[in-house]
This record gives sequence, structure tokens and C-alpha cells, in this order.
Amino acid sequence: MASAPFVLSAVVLGLALAQSAHADIFGKVDSTGAIVLTDMPGKTGMSVIVASPPSPGRAKQPVQSTHVDASQFEPVIAEASETFHLQPELLRAVIDVESRYNPNAVSDKGALGLMQLMPDTARRFSDGDMFNPRDNVLAGARYLRFLLDLFKDDMELALAAYNAGENAVIRAGYRIPSFPETRSYVPRVLDKYRRLLPASS
Repeated sequence: MASAPFVLSAVVLGLALAQSAHADIFGKVDSTGAIVLTDMPGKTGMSVIVASPPSPGRAKQPVQSTHVDASQFEPVIAEASETFHLQPELLRAVIDVESRYNPNAVSDKGALGLMQLMPDTARRFSDGDMFNPRDNVLAGARYLRFLLDLFKDDMELALAAYNAGENAVIRAGYRIPSFPETRSYVPRVLDKYRRLLPASS
């Protein structure tokens, strides 16, 4: 009898051929050994099995909603700020740069929601729904607190790790990695953060 990974690969291949060329396929093996597949991201325990290639002209940034009332997220930002001892201005800056306050944003790489958490990272810090604003912000804040603790409150390194992963920062010798995206991301968030701080700061 074929092993589960082999069966999964065969099933996914067939499904991938039947699906649109632009549909990601997510899957997992459940507790009974059954294979579960879906084209809907954000499901608990699901991993990307087949990633769709970007279509011509597809934007690199997450799809952004227009006329979002950012104030609707203030209660959860305040909750996350208090729970994880983070400045609300920092959370607002990360959310703004990551998703422009679009709770349904999905990046080309598969990052989800307001704080654009990758599925693997989301599972490390939450068992919630990453398209639920409260679940997403609390998970993102928890991850950011973890990174600030890991890098001894060095905000630049924590933000670099939020973008590129903590292992990338460690491999770079506890410096900002040379990835162009990360080199651009860190100053963008810091600039937004500083502009959000009260004038007295």
C-alpha cells in the first residue's frame, strides 16, 4: 500500500490539474489518516500543498480594501498592547504597512489578515482564524513580543525578523538581512511608528 505522502502527492497532482492555474491548494492529514484538501486559506492545521504562480501583473503587496475605518480595530489593538506590553503605535504601524488595515488581505506568499501572518507562524502563536481581526492581531502581537524578547528589545531586529523570520536575522549575525524587501520594510514601519507617536515623545 502506498504511503500517505505518496498518496497525497498523487491526489494533489490530479486536483491541481483540474483547478485553475491561479488557485492555491491547502491540505492536511487528519487524525484518522484521511486526506483533507481545500482551496480556502486560513483553515486550522492546513498547509500550502500547491502554491499558485503569480499571474502577470499581479501586485506584490496584499490586496487592499478602500475606505477602511481603522478605528474599528482600536479595541483589539488596545487589548493586544496591554496583554503583550507593546506600544499601540507600533502595532498600528505594522498593521498599516502589512495590510493597510485589510482584515481579508492575502499576500502572494500566503500571509494572512491584518498583520499578515504566514500560516506556519500563525499556528505557532494562535489556534484562531487569521481572517478574524481579533485572532489575527493577538497572534501578531504575541509574535512581535516574542521577537522583541528574543532580540533584547532591538526594534529594528524584531521588525526584520517579523518580515524575514527570526532565523534569517540570526543567520545574518544578528543584523538586518540583506533581502531588499526586509531592508525596505524595517524603515517603512519605523517611520510610520515614529509619526504615530504623540508629539511629546
